[in-house]
Amino acid sequence: MSVPGPAPPPGGVLAGPPSGPGPGAPPRGLSDTSPDEGLIEDLTVEDKAVEQLAEGLLSHYLPDLQRSKQALQELTTLERKKKEVLGSRSVRVATEVQLQNQVVLLDTLEQEISKFKECHSMLDINALFTEAKHYHAKLVNIRKEMLMLHEKTSKLKKRALKLQQKRQKEELEREQQREKEFEREKQLTAKPAKRT
Repeated sequence: MSVPGPAPPPGGVLAGPPSGPGPGAPPRGLSDTSPDEGLIEDLTVEDKAVEQLAEGLLSHYLPDLQRSKQALQELTTLERKKKEVLGSRSVRVATEVQLQNQVVLLDTLEQEISKFKECHSMLDINALFTEAKHYHAKLVNIRKEMLMLHEKTSKLKKRALKLQQKRQKEELEREQQREKEFEREKQLTAKPAKRT
C-alpha cells in the first residue's frame, strides 16, 4: 500500500513529518497500526543527503563519544589498578594475618615448651630429692660406721696401751727377777777366803 505524500524539498531533507492522512484514506484510530508504518517506503532519499546527515550526526556526537570512550578507558584502567592495589593489599593483609597467627602460634608453643621444661625440671628435682635422700641415708650409715670404728679404735688403743703397759711391767719384773737371780748367784758363788 503506497500513500503519496508531499514531495521532498530540494536537497532531499525533510523538515518534518507529513501532515495527516491523504484524501481517501481511512481515519487513523488508536487500534490502527503505527503512524511510521509505510513511511520508509514513501520517502525517496538521496544518497548524498544520507551521507551529509551521517557526517553531521557523527561530527556532532563523535567528540562526545570519543571523550566518553576515553573516560571509560581511564575508569577501566583505574578500576584495574584499584583491583591490583586491593588485591596486593588483601594479599598483604592476608600475609600480615598469617604472620600474626604464626607469632601467636610461636608464643603458644614457647609457653607449652616452658611448661614442659618446668614439668621436666620438676621430675628432675624430684629425682634429685630422691637421690639426695638416698645419699643422706648413706652418709648417716657411714657416720654410724665411722663412730663405731672410732669407738673400736679407741678401745683397741686402750687395750694396746694396757698390753704395752703390761708387757713393760712384765719385762720390768723379769729384769728385776734376773737381777735378783744374778745377785743370788753372786752370793752363792764361792768366795775365796781372805787371808789374814
